[in-house]
Amino acid sequence: MKSRHLFETTHVGSVPLQNRIVMAPMTRSRSAQPGNIPTALMAKYYQQRASTGLIITEATQISPQGQGYSWTPGIHSPEQVAGWRQVTDAVHQAGGKIFSQLWHVGRMSHESFHPDGKPVAPSALSPNAQVWVVGEDGVGRMVDCPVPRELSPDDIRQVIADYRQAALNAVAAGFDGVEVHGGNGYLIDQFLRRSSNKRSDQYGGSLTNRVRFAQEVLEAISDAIGADRTGIRLAPFITQRGMDDPQAIEAILALAAWCEQKGIAFIHLAEADWDDAPQVPYEFRETLRATFSGAIIVAGNYTKEKAEKLLAAGVVDLIAFGRPFIANPDFPRRLAENLPLAPVGNPNTLFGGNEAGYTDYPTWSASEV
Repeated sequence: MKSRHLFETTHVGSVPLQNRIVMAPMTRSRSAQPGNIPTALMAKYYQQRASTGLIITEATQISPQGQGYSWTPGIHSPEQVAGWRQVTDAVHQAGGKIFSQLWHVGRMSHESFHPDGKPVAPSALSPNAQVWVVGEDGVGRMVDCPVPRELSPDDIRQVIADYRQAALNAVAAGFDGVEVHGGNGYLIDQFLRRSSNKRSDQYGGSLTNRVRFAQEVLEAISDAIGADRTGIRLAPFITQRGMDDPQAIEAILALAAWCEQKGIAFIHLAEADWDDAPQVPYEFRETLRATFSGAIIVAGNYTKEKAEKLLAAGVVDLIAFGRPFIANPDFPRRLAENLPLAPVGNPNTLFGGNEAGYTDYPTWSASEV
């Protein structure tokens, strides 16, 4: 096998990339209100970071029903599509590639986002978790998620149609492809796991049934825009948000085998990134690699050294980085030249706000030494 490294060209599906570094999706909550519309400021933010091989946008709701946090962008209205066109044009002008991350939060939501006060989910079970919601006073706070209502079969068909339309909207907005958010305790993940899916119909119970919703979403999207421009993000080892299920790995590997047959472009693993998080077993990496021949992306507090080691072993194809891109818009250069990384400034600027802590981080200069 040819040795791989971070700074060589590659491709994801049919999309050529200038390196194997991915900017991971990070919610920054700066869409224009009302309407959750992407802005020129967002275009500048992503353009500044276009030297990475691939940008995957912040999670973007496929419908009003899919929203779970304040000020997150959507991709279901004409105004949102036009707003995203500003972003993709800016990234492409800078020589970058960008995928939209399509999102339905399911039960990870709040009553204020739903006319009937009820988020939706595979089953009417609370996640015992919180989401960030801006109140009438304009201040964002973490608030409890309510008990959701169970999706009916007709509801499920509508959600799948919403995913398909969102993918078509993404192509219309100029994106190079889409990533379906299937991890971190959101809707697709909720269907995959027995802890959150207690259904007794064709979408619950057996492993085959629990994987069905993810398959039908991916099939609808890939049939609409091409499997070579479609990927999925999964979180095999997440246990919070009511996601602890010993059979989760079995479900994810079954889905990966289906993705192989369908020709899905990539699988993106969201790995735990806190200090004492469980390590991903190497055996899992080898099994996934044997199961899926498309691109495998991993994200999880990686160092340059650890990234290069996994790439050289051939068990992954691209490495996604999140937090370093916040304060280092030229992160790939800093990584390549072993330049110092700037720290994130005021943490209060991470979610919501203006250019402060968003587009005002400079690229590296010798004067910083």
